[in-house]
Amino acid sequence: MTQFAHNLHVLRMRKLLRTALMELVEERGFDALTVGEITGRAMVSRAGFYRYYRDKYDLVEGLFEEAVRTMMNNLSAHPRVVRGSQEPQTLPEPWVKFFEHFVEYEPLYRVLFASKSISWLVVKMHTSLREAMCVRVQQPSSCVQNGKRVARTYDRLAPSLAATLVIEVITRWFEEGLGDPPKEIALRCSRLASSLLKEVGTWE
Repeated sequence: MTQFAHNLHVLRMRKLLRTALMELVEERGFDALTVGEITGRAMVSRAGFYRYYRDKYDLVEGLFEEAVRTMMNNLSAHPRVVRGSQEPQTLPEPWVKFFEHFVEYEPLYRVLFASKSISWLVVKMHTSLREAMCVRVQQPSSCVQNGKRVARTYDRLAPSLAATLVIEVITRWFEEGLGDPPKEIALRCSRLASSLLKEVGTWE
């Protein structure tokens, strides 16, 4: 099998597994769902599943990580947030695409957010967002304001706070039934994150 054919095979398999996951989650919920049921509905071998995923949790985590990577890759051509800059610069469209991801997989996330075992997903979401934002946020090695060297708190805390904020927005959005369009939520979230980064960037 050529590399191109292999890539197509993997993409097709992942699409089948995600479709099966969404269908079964609506029917049975997530907690009681098994890998065997997912692979059976997708008509994918268990060996094929375990070649790329550890378990059903890893399948969901991969879905979210992909959305984060897509957003950050779309931002990569634009200036990063630099401590001391007048305004953090972000491109709204990648934020919109990120929230459209939740609309596309709304049945899955709706059930997950309602699950009693949601903590594992929140932890994974926070980790992925924090790590992505750490890459986006830069601080000059010798940053001085008003004659004082600025503390490194910004590097450690800002990405974590921003990740928490984004997850809170997503959670509230689902609690309200996705009433607002992705564009509106993306605009609010990007503004809140930018304001947070700007504020923490003034700390000494």
